[in-house]
Amino acid sequence: MSVPASPAQPEELPAPRRKGRPRDASADERILAAAAQLILTRGFDNMTVDEVAARARAGKATVYRRWAGKEDLAFAALEQLYSTELPIPDTGSIREDLRSAFAQALEFAGSDTGRAYLRMTMSESLRDRRVGSLYTAAFEGQEAAARVMFERGIARGELRPDFRMDLAINWFAGVLVLYAVIERPVPQPDEAEDLIDFLLEGIAAR
Repeated sequence: MSVPASPAQPEELPAPRRKGRPRDASADERILAAAAQLILTRGFDNMTVDEVAARARAGKATVYRRWAGKEDLAFAALEQLYSTELPIPDTGSIREDLRSAFAQALEFAGSDTGRAYLRMTMSESLRDRRVGSLYTAAFEGQEAAARVMFERGIARGELRPDFRMDLAINWFAGVLVLYAVIERPVPQPDEAEDLIDFLLEGIAAR
């Protein structure tokens, strides 16, 4: 005698999804931009998550869902900030390349944002080795691009084969950092020619 089959069990339906506010895809960008701006203008110590949230028009809980705390948020903001690079020109002439690159860098370094960026970089790099590593990586990337510009000048015969690219790059970067630290106005973009003459021809004191 056969055993009757058990009645089929009804298939369990998935629970309906709760409706809620969709995630704001632009929130990350706004939060990081707000954090970076506050770090630039006030420094890491004076930046608060409450201020970041208010400036980004985001809830404080939204910030903490993305970053565990102030340190992580600040590092993410600086990581994005240091990913921005000034383009290296390619005009076909080393002097024209330098004129364009110097004018652009001087304009940035002479702005309120540029001065804050350079001063913040010095202080935060000394405070946090992670920030120092970010800045080092950003500088090395820009340094590599500048080397290409000088190598083109050497290939065209505009510069000596033994031209010290490292000293040229570090000299100009050092001028910008020094002036930011001692709060001395950097040269104006229209003074780029004087800097180029100094770099390519030297002091020529004799």
